[in-house]
Amino acid sequence: MQWQGVCEFVAVAETASFTLAAKKLALSTAQVSRQINALEKRLGIKLLYRTTRHVSLTDEGHIYYQNCKLALEGLENAELAISQRHHQPAGKIKMTAPVNYGELKIVPIINQFLLDYPSVDIDFELTNTRLDLTEQGIDLAIRLGTLESSSLMANQLANRKLFLCASPMYIERFGEPLGIQQLLSHNCLLGTLDHWRFQQDGKNLNLKVKGRLRCNSGFALVEAALNGLGIVQLPDYYVDQYIASGELVSLLDKFQKPDDGVWAVYPNNRYLSNKLRILVDYLQSHLHQ
Repeated sequence: MQWQGVCEFVAVAETASFTLAAKKLALSTAQVSRQINALEKRLGIKLLYRTTRHVSLTDEGHIYYQNCKLALEGLENAELAISQRHHQPAGKIKMTAPVNYGELKIVPIINQFLLDYPSVDIDFELTNTRLDLTEQGIDLAIRLGTLESSSLMANQLANRKLFLCASPMYIERFGEPLGIQQLLSHNCLLGTLDHWRFQQDGKNLNLKVKGRLRCNSGFALVEAALNGLGIVQLPDYYVDQYIASGELVSLLDKFQKPDDGVWAVYPNNRYLSNKLRILVDYLQSHLHQ
């Protein structure tokens, strides 16, 4: 691609004036005019309507301006990203994460990040509401599971595995389910969903279950399972320590779904700034420990 005349054309398109464009670029008006004339000649297209009092874009000029603006923004972002790469990150990052996962896994990492990078400020909202990142000016969101199709950009930070488990006390009293359908005769401790997720013969399977307790807190469901009240399906970060200690027993492992993703998501219209890139790398590194 030849760049001669592109910056001058974009400046004229945005100011609707050769004089103002020249002032913006610290060039002479004659030089701006020559560059745009050469650009139009090279393209073989008239980009601007010119009168003694007014400058406006032709239809082709509108199309060319939109594409040139994106190209120049991309070039500026690339240069800024490279220039910042070896500088200490500074400034504010506005981010969000789901409540329980955020409290358990993300908050400790963020606290250490702030100690390691004292020039960064973080505005952190824990919510289970899926916020509109662009509308609310959020730089980064932590999201779990399968991502919906969207214009957002995403980096995978870690994996998340679902476990089905119960206490030895419950299994002794009510027996261990040997198949997915046997769960229908057990007391299932429910969260926000009324179904549990499995994989059978390579296909995803959702089973609608029921039980005596429903609660939107993973901590409360773990406590109920530890007390022998029923079977629970929860992500690894709730139950890992109890499975390792034997206080909970993992069930139906062969029907476990493949790991879900833990994602860093950010708006498509924002390049990954130095501070954001370092934070994403930091989260990824610490979540894998």
